[in-house]
This record gives sequence, structure tokens and C-alpha cells, in this order.
Amino acid sequence: MVEERAEDIEMLWDIYFETRNQDIKNQILTHYLYLVVNIVKRLMPQYKSYCDTNDLISDGVLGLIDAVEKYDRSFDTKFQTYAAIRIKGAVLDHLRKQDWASTTLRKKLTSIQKAYSDLEAENGRMPNEKEVAEKLNMSEHDVTDALQTSQMFNIISFESLLYEKENNDFSGGTKSDPYADVEKSETLEMMRGALESLAEKERMVIVLHYYEGMTMKSIAQILGVSESRVSQVHSKALLKMRKVMEG
Repeated sequence: MVEERAEDIEMLWDIYFETRNQDIKNQILTHYLYLVVNIVKRLMPQYKSYCDTNDLISDGVLGLIDAVEKYDRSFDTKFQTYAAIRIKGAVLDHLRKQDWASTTLRKKLTSIQKAYSDLEAENGRMPNEKEVAEKLNMSEHDVTDALQTSQMFNIISFESLLYEKENNDFSGGTKSDPYADVEKSETLEMMRGALESLAEKERMVIVLHYYEGMTMKSIAQILGVSESRVSQVHSKALLKMRKVMEG
């Protein structure tokens, strides 16, 4: 459908650039709403227990509106590419504003992360949740629940780093803050180091999900394991990356 309307949408852009007509703008927005839906659908499986789909779509639409208003053909890139960055940024901004954990849960997460580090140092391998639970005198269920919440912090943090890289790559021709550029460069270098610290299967899950945009279900089919196993590998990989990046 998008291909069939390619000539029509280009004509709408021509008129919009010349007139900035609101009705034309609304037609352009309607045409590209599928971008919002696609991005939210990719993010939603991880956040469905913590936020409402309609909220993410609403914020994604705000990102799309921002993209339409600011897009210029001199950018030398497809609108879809530019809009995807703006939509994703708006959705991530919404997610960052959510209060994911109470003070008590944050303390619990700190204890769990320390237990993982201590047990890994003692045993020379990444411990499982049962071992962590025994060390902390907690139930395995409580550790799992806390890790799932921790995963939200990790995912948002990682997604935000990728968004900053995409946004920075796109705006490469604009004047930037040299101090901010150095900070971003150092952050990306830490991210590369964190990625290299992962085991092969962990790295593959991260790359396929975040860089290739594949769902956990699709990754499970490729690796020949269950979707829950992929989710577990994903959670542990992000925990390890966060540990490396925090030093």
C-alpha cells in the first residue's frame, strides 16, 4: 500500500513544503502512522506489564508530528528514517519518566547485583537465580521479580544509548557541543566494550534484538530455544553490560 501511494505522498510533501497547509500535514501524518505502530509493537513486549500501549502510541504520534514539522529534503535521507528516530525518541522519553521502582526495590536490586558479582568472583562463572536467592536469604521468585523490574531500567538505558547514537549520526552535519560529543564518544566506547564482554549467545541476542530489530520469538526460532529462555539470556546480558559500563 505504501509503495502504491508513493507518488501521492511525494505530491503531498511538495504542497506541504510550499504552503505548510494543516490539512495536507494531517494527510501526511495519516500516511505515516504505520511507523508509530511498528515501533510501539517492537517495544511493547518488553514493557506491556509496565505501561499502556495507547500511551506509547500517543507519544509516538507526537514524535511523528515533530518529524513532519522539522523534516527537510536537504537532510538527504528518507523521511521514514528520520521519523523513526523522532518517534523512538518520544516513546523512550515517556518510558524514562515512569517510576519503575520504589526505594525499597532499588535497594533490593543493588543487593542482587552485588550478590551476582560476589558469586561470579567466587565461582568463576555467572550464578543462577537460585544461588543468588540462597546467598541473600530470599525466595527465587522474589529475585526473578526484582530482575524483571531491573530489566526495565537496563532496556530503557540501552535503547536510549542506541537512540542517541542514531540521532547523533543523523545530525552529523549540524553544529554540536564538543564536550557533549566527547561524552557520547566515551559512552559508545563503553557500550562496545560491554557488548564484547558478553558470551557469544548473549551477544547474538542483543545484536539481533537491538540492531536487527527482531522480536524475542523470532530470535528463539533462530537459536532453537524457547522464547522464555531468550528473555532470560537477554536479561542476564543487559545486567552484565550494565555492570561493565558502571565500572
